[in-house]
Amino acid sequence: METTEEVFAAFAAAEEPLKSGQVAEILGADKKEVDTAIKALKAEGKLVSPKRCFYEPAE
Repeated sequence: METTEEVFAAFAAAEEPLKSGQVAEILGADKKEVDTAIKALKAEGKLVSPKRCFYEPAE
């Protein structure tokens, strides 16, 4: 599975908005890779930020 897909799956499984560091910890991935994936997912409209530095799947 590609990093972007893994990151989105982690957000989708979460019951609350998460920070990129939390996702990196959940996945055991590098935070920079997670940040890059978040940026791509935001550009695609798949993630939204309900408050600064927190992200969740778009509805």
